[in-house]
Amino acid sequence: MRDHVVIFGEMLWDCLPTGPVAGGAPMNVALNLHQLGLNSRLISAVGADEEGEKLLGFLQEFDLPLDLIQTKTDHETSKVLVDTSDPENIKYTIVSPVAWDFIEWSEELDRAVEDADAFVFGTLGVRNPESLKTLIKLLHHPTLRIFDANLRPPFYDFEVIETLLGYADILKINEDELEIFADYFGTDPSIEGLCFHLDQHFPMEIICVTRGSKGAMIYQKGKIIEHPGYKVAFQDSIGAGDAFLSGFIKMYLEEKNPEEILDFACKLGGFVATKKGATPKYSEEEVHREIR
Repeated sequence: MRDHVVIFGEMLWDCLPTGPVAGGAPMNVALNLHQLGLNSRLISAVGADEEGEKLLGFLQEFDLPLDLIQTKTDHETSKVLVDTSDPENIKYTIVSPVAWDFIEWSEELDRAVEDADAFVFGTLGVRNPESLKTLIKLLHHPTLRIFDANLRPPFYDFEVIETLLGYADILKINEDELEIFADYFGTDPSIEGLCFHLDQHFPMEIICVTRGSKGAMIYQKGKIIEHPGYKVAFQDSIGAGDAFLSGFIKMYLEEKNPEEILDFACKLGGFVATKKGATPKYSEEEVHREIR
């Protein structure tokens, strides 16, 4: 069974008007995969401070392994200031620098990625050269490499993105990111236009484009498969994209067909959108029961 997934990047406190909530896309993906029954591990870092202790304690509530999370004495645990005045377009102010900007390579991290069935990474977690250097070393393993673009202005650089695309087997972007990519690469700002360009220049198996409440689509070998998404009682969008990616990874590793992959990914993303916060506790049976 292919179920060992390692995720690289940020873990943090989203400072909402109602109080701090644990978050960060890589951490959310790790927690979702864990709840779906996969063996997921997170490569990240926290500060040697009270916020770091509380964040590790939060992960322990889910029984997520902490062995690949580093503690930094000279950098604080990450915080993000969140503006939720428009719940469908949440704005983030990401404090810098923080502990996960300085993830150090080690033989333990190297072995974990080498032995994994999939390795997930994004752009925010490598905004600092230290963590970027570590990620590049880990990407040299021929593990299935999944690139979640997750662009967070101003913390991305297309020179870095092009380097990461060169390692990616699967790319996941959303509609807004598609437009940013298309503008940079000078392609038609359509799914077909950008995907065709990326397919010609980078050795990817699949490009997945999420479209919020309108569902998602997969581009594979010149063919596009679409899913309209599920109509749900929307609460907030925090973590919905991370849940989608987690559902995608689970089904892909189970070697399901593209239609089945998209269906479950959309279902899980929709389920999380019906809950407050990024990482509600749930069972897979509950997802199938509530989202039809």
